[in-house]
Amino acid sequence: MQSWRRTLEFICIPLGAMLVAFFVFGIFCAFAGANPFGVYHSIYRAAFGSWSAFQNTLIRASPLMLSALCTILPARLGLVIIGNEGAIVLGGLGAVAVGLAIQGAAPIVVQLGMALGGIAIGGLWIAIVGILRHYRAVNETISSLLMNYIAIALLNQLVEGPMRDPSSLNKPSSYPIADVNMLGNLPGMRVHYGLLFGIIACVLAYILIQRTTFGFAARMAGGNLRAAKIAGLPVGKLTIAICFLGGACAGLAGMVEVAAVHGRANISLNSNYGYGGVLVAFVARQNPLAAILVSIMLGGILASAGILQRSHGLPDATALVFQGLVFLSILYSDSLYGRFDFFKERAIATSEV
Repeated sequence: MQSWRRTLEFICIPLGAMLVAFFVFGIFCAFAGANPFGVYHSIYRAAFGSWSAFQNTLIRASPLMLSALCTILPARLGLVIIGNEGAIVLGGLGAVAVGLAIQGAAPIVVQLGMALGGIAIGGLWIAIVGILRHYRAVNETISSLLMNYIAIALLNQLVEGPMRDPSSLNKPSSYPIADVNMLGNLPGMRVHYGLLFGIIACVLAYILIQRTTFGFAARMAGGNLRAAKIAGLPVGKLTIAICFLGGACAGLAGMVEVAAVHGRANISLNSNYGYGGVLVAFVARQNPLAAILVSIMLGGILASAGILQRSHGLPDATALVFQGLVFLSILYSDSLYGRFDFFKERAIATSEV
């Protein structure tokens, strides 16, 4: 069997979908009165044109890596979960609550407590989706989407109510985390440690899925649920566990946003990194290692939003339009697998003796 053809298919089809998205986005820019080639050059310059620009891209890429795992890990069980935004929001909220509760402790203890708080809240939030799916047959895509709105409502209720800092007038927020308890930057860079968390999490997720018995059981259950049950695999526990792990990664992203960027919980936590993570997961074909590269690419697109507005007069939301076009192209491209003869594996001819 010539497996290289299948590998090439997994590379060429997503790349083709990206080219289509670029082409359609160029038409959109032309109708908006901007030169498409100038727009593409500006995107490159803002995302990768200099070391400073690349650092801005990496800052946006780190929460995308963690958020993507919230979709990638459950996908191994055949689950399509898009509740990443809710897990990020509540993970950040939980991190702030823990950080303020133990703010008198040593900084490393406070940071570890905030990380555990974000991981626990985010994990439990998505675990609820797994419980509803396994025990009540509730569609996980719909339930996780609706839980995003519940999480955002909870954030608004708490930061405008019991957790509100009276000094936050125009933008209701929680009390701030002390500067000494904030996450610092990587040595010699403006990029916070969230990037390191994201890379490590993606590598560990790959090892968990591809190199452990837990990952093998998850892949088996995702490939044939009925066969997994017949084989005696604890499908319910697998579902809840892998949903918890996915939500924990998104919750950690919320903690990073609070402890490294915002310094407090407010509506800024609802920054669409969750939905961006869903896009990263689909573009990366549910591969945790590929999610690292895709997150950097999408982070560059998000980093270019400001320059598109300043240099080309395009709305600030233009980057989100591009993101949406990429998402639609990738979703459509899934229907193309197995349709091109060139990518089909050919049987090796054997001669009869």
